[in-house]
Order: sequence, then C-alpha cells, then structure tokens
Amino acid sequence: MKKETPSAKLIPIEKLPTGIPGLDAITEGGIPKGRTTLVAGTAGSAKTIVAAQFLAAGIEAGHNGVFVTFEESPQDIRANMNGMGWPIFQWEKEGKWAFVDASPQPEESVVTGPFDLGALLARIEGAIKKVHAERVSLDSLGSIFTRFSEAALVRRELFRLAYALKHMNITCMMTAERTHDYGEISRFGVEEIVGDNVLILRNALDGEKRRRTIEALKFRGASHHKGEYPFNVVPGRGVVAVPLSAIELKQRSSNVRITSGNPELDLMCGGGFFCDAIILVTGATGCGKTLITTEFIAGGAKQGERCLLLAFEESRDQLFRNATSWGMDFEQLENEGLVRVVCAYPESMGLEDHLVHIRSVIEEFRPNRVAVDSLSALERVSTLKSYREFVIGLTSFLKQREIGGLFTATTPTLMGGTSVTEAHISTITDTIIMLRYVEMSGEMRRGITVLKMRGSPHEKQIREFSIGGVGMHIGRAFRNVTGILSGYPQHVPAEEITRLNSLFDPDKPEALP
Repeated sequence: MKKETPSAKLIPIEKLPTGIPGLDAITEGGIPKGRTTLVAGTAGSAKTIVAAQFLAAGIEAGHNGVFVTFEESPQDIRANMNGMGWPIFQWEKEGKWAFVDASPQPEESVVTGPFDLGALLARIEGAIKKVHAERVSLDSLGSIFTRFSEAALVRRELFRLAYALKHMNITCMMTAERTHDYGEISRFGVEEIVGDNVLILRNALDGEKRRRTIEALKFRGASHHKGEYPFNVVPGRGVVAVPLSAIELKQRSSNVRITSGNPELDLMCGGGFFCDAIILVTGATGCGKTLITTEFIAGGAKQGERCLLLAFEESRDQLFRNATSWGMDFEQLENEGLVRVVCAYPESMGLEDHLVHIRSVIEEFRPNRVAVDSLSALERVSTLKSYREFVIGLTSFLKQREIGGLFTATTPTLMGGTSVTEAHISTITDTIIMLRYVEMSGEMRRGITVLKMRGSPHEKQIREFSIGGVGMHIGRAFRNVTGILSGYPQHVPAEEITRLNSLFDPDKPEALP
C-alpha cells in the first residue's frame, strides 16, 4: 500500500501592524513585514498622511522610522503633520524619527543623461543606522520622474532601492500619484517595481460630495479583505478607516431587560427592551418619535445608566426645553454625568466623519444606551451607499460593545409608507416600534404598535396614545378599525369583526384550518 506524502506545512507571511485605525482590520493584521508596499492615490487622497502615520504609529509602538521626502521639504512635513498631533520635531531630538531630504531645490533643473540613486541609498542607509529604524516611508515617487528624463533608468534605480531595503529587513511604504481614481495604478507605472503589495487611496466625487476610500489591491502571498472601505482624516488622529468587512456576528446576547422610560410601552414589549438591542422607532413627523427618544434617555438615567443622545434635527436648547415640558430635567442629569447630548447639523461633515466622531464620543463617554434622532436627517445629505455603510458601521459598533441603541426614522407621508431608512436598517434591528396617525370621524389620532421584537413575545395590538404634560400615555387598542398600518383606516361593524374572529377560532368546527 502506497504511503501518503504529508502535505507541506503552511507558513503564513508575517505581518507588521500599521497602527492606522481600521487599516489593520482591512489587511487582516497589517502589511507584510520586511517588504515594500506601494500606496497610490490621486491628489487629495491623503497619501502623505498615510506615509507619515505609518511612521508615527510605529514610533508609538517602539519602532523608529525614516521619512524620505521627494516633494515637500522636512519643514513643511513637520508643519503639516503637527495638526495630526504627531510631535515629529520632538521625535527627531529623541533619535526616533529621521528625515532624508531629497526634495527639489529652487536652483535645480531637469537632469539628463546617466542617473542613479546610489548617493540617496547611502543617505537612507545612514539614517536607518542612526535611529535604528524598522520602518521607512518614501513620498512621493512621481516627483523623481518629473526631474529626470529617462523613465526606464529611474524605474531600474527605484527597483534597486526597494531591493536594498528589503534585504535590510525594512518595512517600507512608497507613495505614488494616480491620474484617475479608477484607472491605471500609478501615473508612471511603478507598481511593478514594488511588486508585492499595493494599497489604493481614492478621493472620488460621489454626487456633490468627496468620498475617500481605501482598497488593499494586492498583497502577494498574504490574505486581506477585498473591496473599497471608507476612511476620513481626523485632526489629532490622522487616517481612520471603517472596515465593514471586518464586522463579525460574534457579539453576545443578553436576557437582561431595560426600561423604555414608559411603563406602558414596557408592558407592550413584554417587560422592556433587551439591554443590547437595536431599536427602530418609525413614524411621520410630529407623531412622537422625539418624545420616545427623550423617555428612553431619561428612563435610563433614572436607573443610574449613562445615556448618550445624538441629535441631528433639534438644537440642545430645544431638546432641553421639550424634556422640561414633559417633566424631565436633562440639564440636571447632564450635571450629574448621567446624560450627554451631542447636537450637529447633518451637513456639517460627511457621514464617515459623523461615524468616526460618534465612535470617539462613545469610546470616551462609555454609555449604557445611545439614542440617535434622527437617521432620516442623515439620509437626506448622503448617497445610498455611504448611508448604508454608516448605518451598518454604527449598529455593529454598538452591538460589539453591548450598548442599547434607539434610532428614529421619519416616514415619507403622514399616514405611513416605507422610507429608505427603514429599508436599510429594519433587517438589522431587534425591535421596531411603529407610530401612525389615524383619521377617525374627522379627528386625527395617534396609534402605536410593536411590529417586531426578536427573542421575546410582545403585544400585537395597535394602541391609541396621547401626548400630555407628563409625556406619552398609551391607552386602549383601536377596535373595529382596519388598515391603520397601510395608512387607510376603515371602520368595520362589530358584527363583522365577530364573524371574522370566529373563522379563526380553533374551538369552533366551522373555523378555517
């Protein structure tokens, strides 16, 4: 009998964490250690920031670095990166960061004839030894091609430079410019020089807004997530990516209940919300969504929970005034450290910026519950793609931290109708509470129902509610009325209701199966 040959043991390529928020999740651990990675992008796509942040994050992790600049002077790099909170000048004095200045000088003209990077390579090697560097960034390769006439010779010398850094076991980032966001990898075809790894940065015009994304195009011999992922540049932090593909359905689920802030709504939900649930409150304008949000925040604060309210439609003073009119003192709760209210115009920044800002507030405040009023306001100032990414990114962030989240959405008509918001978030929510206007006998009334609640029994009735000086009062169920949720309520005679109920009564022989 022939003996089977044991398969060769798989040895994964070692990766070096970049330290750039979100990028290590996209690259599944970082960039391959001891290799060169090309970072290509159009103007304004944050190539220089990524190159500098790669070194800054390395220094914070104990890995010194060398920055080789072919375009801007070291003085400009220091000044531009100071806004990111990186004390480059201090790191230089401490022997952790070194510049190699290869930027063009005012008197320099285009060079013709033989060209080599031997002298530059010697300077880079000297800087590496001086600070005991493990990381090197070169920004930007395109500048070399504009200063030297023979492109083939420049490519050969850049290959020699990349080869030398690899044999010194240096992990290197090289930046290069692209002419279009979707086209050739780089303007001067330098991707074959690096060969192993390519990151693409884009700053595409999406509708009337710029949208930055990052893509791991190629990691030779190493795994990575595929596709584009949004990122933004945050003062004091640098590049922050939002890796949606890294989201995993591994969060735990709790059976612990929390109050909605309204005892009658708690009863409709079978005892309250689950503490880690994502709740969607949907309804027409003016039908009580903000009131439910206010009661949700106040109810948590009364239980000693830390509560965060993110408002995108009303100002802080309006929210506090409304809460006071319903008997809730938000100002006092905020002074006690139990409530924090953050208000922002949706148009004040892009959705990626909103998401990063919200996440940073949550990480700093560490709330037990979060309310967003409303998602529809954010929907109106974004594209469908970026909006969907925002919703998934925020809800998954709350789920991972087991934070209860309540979101409001506005229906397009007074009597109901599905909004874009509902279409994007309804499948990932645990609970849906629907508010509706009901026209009866020439009078406009309000109705509430728990449409969905995962993992728990709940009332199926549509109850009437009113809004008074103490908040929301939920009353009896509507009787002899159909079509409320569809927006076309109709009165049905009592005898007809009795007949229809009898058709579904299992105790009667004539009932439907």
